[in-house]
Amino acid sequence: ALIMGLKALGVGEGDEVITTPYSFFATASSIARVGAKPIFVDVEKNSFNIDCSKIQSAITKKTKAIMPVHLFGQCADISYILDIAKANNISVIEDCAQSIGATFQDKQSGTFGEVGCFSFFPSKNLGAFGDGGLVSTNSQDIYQTLKMDRVHGSKIKYYHEFIGGNFRLDALQAGVLRIKLRLLNSWTEGRRRNAKLYQELLNRDSKENNISSYINLPQELPERYHVYNQFCITAENRDELAKFLKESGIGVEMYYPLPLHLQKCFEYLGYKEGDFPIAEELAKTSLALPIFTELTTDEISYVFSKIKEFYVGK
Repeated sequence: ALIMGLKALGVGEGDEVITTPYSFFATASSIARVGAKPIFVDVEKNSFNIDCSKIQSAITKKTKAIMPVHLFGQCADISYILDIAKANNISVIEDCAQSIGATFQDKQSGTFGEVGCFSFFPSKNLGAFGDGGLVSTNSQDIYQTLKMDRVHGSKIKYYHEFIGGNFRLDALQAGVLRIKLRLLNSWTEGRRRNAKLYQELLNRDSKENNISSYINLPQELPERYHVYNQFCITAENRDELAKFLKESGIGVEMYYPLPLHLQKCFEYLGYKEGDFPIAEELAKTSLALPIFTELTTDEISYVFSKIKEFYVGK
């Protein structure tokens, strides 16, 4: 979806796209795959999302687009980003892989920029039985380009106007998604309910044990509707805590242990450790806890009790 979106915006060889170093690999790899150069700026500690105040200074004559990521289910400050893009006459492509249903100022993610890109990977809030995705746009021209790109650049069968690909969503996956889509809102509310319970447990316990001095729960910022594709805390002694929770039968995951600017495949970009300190700090401290809708109150209480046991004992 990201590659299709970039191609539809005309991004290619010699162009630059500003994005975040703290995201899943596909964010930056899609930029590189179309021949463009990822330009990273740091993220905000409280939202995990791109720090909009740093975007303007990263813009050059080669900048073709900004690719914000609505990470973990919460929108970046997309209004700020759109203002920057308009002032500099550049495009916005939203990475909505984790944000289906998330809103900013009551407007859905994926409806702000020229293009929005969604993922239906099975672990997503709306997941298929396999890989899949979706591209959204409000532009009729971009829509027509995308329709052709998904079938090898053809409008008429066997007549190809440009080199596209086989990017069609399998009918089987579409069928699964149509059924699951009806449940998305209730599943999202279940995730939000679980997030609220984690917050209540933290607030209640911190009065006695000061757990909040060891962990920070994700924040839902003003004018956002967070869909909690992941529930990522930041934690002191993260690696040891993760090991302890796994040994206690609790599934956890590290999103993401190495920022994109420090990945071996992006050495050619010339970034080094220390260039994006917030992203690097989050990579060392973030940990995703269970958040799926079917979690029970007792299971969430058990997760929290084990976190408390790790830091302050039983």
